[in-house]
Amino acid sequence: MAVEISENAANEIRDICEKQNLDMAKTYLRVGVKGGGCSGFTYVLDLTDKKSDSDWEFDAHGIHVVCDQKSHLYLEGTQIDFKDEIMGRGFVFKNPNATSSCGCGSSFSA
Repeated sequence: MAVEISENAANEIRDICEKQNLDMAKTYLRVGVKGGGCSGFTYVLDLTDKKSDSDWEFDAHGIHVVCDQKSHLYLEGTQIDFKDEIMGRGFVFKNPNATSSCGCGSSFSA
């Protein structure tokens, strides 16, 4: 499995899908990385109805998750959680492959 999605993160994803009237049976959470950000790579979370035959695919708390091959190399073992606190609200990534990350936690280097 490329990533672990917490129950809190899965609940937030379900809430987002419900607010956007997305059919959970046909919707995938695409998890990935792309070049950019202050540390070299940024995390990508996207709701989509498309997947590739080469994608890694798995289920996490009822959420259909897909990850492309390249991103899988950088995300193996990553934990994704959702925090709703006084100082901020959003998805949090704990990536064991990251050698450093930015202060906001949305980008990393490996």
